[in-house]
Amino acid sequence: MRRADRLLQIIQILHRQIKPVTCAAMAEELEVSERTLYRDMVSLQSTGVPIRGEAGIGYVLEDGYHLPPLMFSVNELEAIMLGARMVDGRVDDELTRSARDVVAKIKSVIPPSLKSTLIDTPLFAPHWVDAGSGQFEMADLRAAIRAELELEINYTSLTNKTTKRIVWPIAIGLFPEASMLTAWCTKRQDFRYFRIERISKLLILDTRIGKPRAALFHEWKKTPFAMTGDPQKRPNARISGVGN
Repeated sequence: MRRADRLLQIIQILHRQIKPVTCAAMAEELEVSERTLYRDMVSLQSTGVPIRGEAGIGYVLEDGYHLPPLMFSVNELEAIMLGARMVDGRVDDELTRSARDVVAKIKSVIPPSLKSTLIDTPLFAPHWVDAGSGQFEMADLRAAIRAELELEINYTSLTNKTTKRIVWPIAIGLFPEASMLTAWCTKRQDFRYFRIERISKLLILDTRIGKPRAALFHEWKKTPFAMTGDPQKRPNARISGVGN
């Protein structure tokens, strides 16, 4: 890796982290010695990059500093295209169009030598299930999550029992078996997963959820059955109990 590319990558690493990052961690990721990283940090600071910290403790990048726009590596372009392909047709038409618009915007400004990397990325994502329920617009559900509004839903469990719930929506998950709404159920006073195709009615209420969505999300991530990398802890591993 060229030194100029490495300096940009150091800034990118600091951008993605909230807590201080040690030179040891950055050196490991960039596959260089810690001594080289220390020299790089001094070089960045001497050119005015607002990096705070010191050796042995870690470094942080002050808010407000941004890299030049659209400085994408080959790996980053492949990640963007894969993400766009995963969205395409899985959630709703509005999000599908937005994903295609993102690709078009990036394609229009990146160097010609990188355009084939973006468009011809050899990474694809099969369409496992139809994400939509047919009963409501997924775009409305996404808007409610962003606005942190309560939902009133009619939900039919896998035993064909229909109940009315007031829920605090947290996230939408796309799995091979089904698309899920993760939410805090006010009836059960616990986190629950609801298969989206089994929500027969969705009403967005004017009342805000009882906690900030970010706080709920972090609480949910600590639960044993959050969507972790362990398949035994994913909601589809307990599909028979979803939404009870």
